[in-house]
Amino acid sequence: MTDMEKVWAVEESPEIKTTSSTKDRKEGEENTPGTRHSPDVVFLQELIQPYTRFMKMRLAANYTFIEGGKESYFIGMMLKKSRITLLDSEIVEYSTSRQMRNLLVAQVLFKGQKLCLMTSHFESCKPNAANRMKQLRLVMKRMTKAPDDVTVLFGGDTNLRDAEMVEVGLPGCVCDVWEQLGEPEHCRYTWDTYANTNLDHRFKSRFRFDRLYLRRAARDGVPQLEPDSMALIGLEKLKCGLYTSDHWGIYCTFSAL
Repeated sequence: MTDMEKVWAVEESPEIKTTSSTKDRKEGEENTPGTRHSPDVVFLQELIQPYTRFMKMRLAANYTFIEGGKESYFIGMMLKKSRITLLDSEIVEYSTSRQMRNLLVAQVLFKGQKLCLMTSHFESCKPNAANRMKQLRLVMKRMTKAPDDVTVLFGGDTNLRDAEMVEVGLPGCVCDVWEQLGEPEHCRYTWDTYANTNLDHRFKSRFRFDRLYLRRAARDGVPQLEPDSMALIGLEKLKCGLYTSDHWGIYCTFSAL
């Protein structure tokens, strides 16, 4: 059995985009100060060029960077060079997006196992539900059509409301990792304006905007990627008095069986 660590951070603030120094949180506990992770894969949203350059200066020796754009803000991935081999990547455009949103796809090898990694930032705000659901359908189509010897993992800021998810549904071969782990309450809400005070929202709300989807390889003899645990990260305020992001990040571990 080999363990695969994966941190997925949804960072809205352009000032703090690295996940290497964020803290873990166990169920029912506060994060332990000083805890650091060394993730194999990092999924990022709302990157901007100045901070992308900053991260590369600090982390390029250990991580391969893939960017889903160059203008305004964009999505990206970081892959640990010592553990993940990048084979290919592509950007898939959302033809009806009004907010410059797209899908970033990377074909990689992990311990000889083929993985397809995906990240995206779906259309924001409640009135854009139709576009958001189109984007989800496109992602699900890409996940289901991947070769049967490939494990597919998607992580991103979906902005999905539960009713939208019910309307679209998941293919039988795709699972919601949070649900697979038993719907742990401590990491249900990644958007929580009751607890996260970065933005001064008049009306408070909680949503599970940030999600992980897994499609296991179906071919006989191919190792299965299984989720082990999930926690929220970025729960401590920085010295400036703000949190890392107005979303909490997700830290998730997997095992290849």
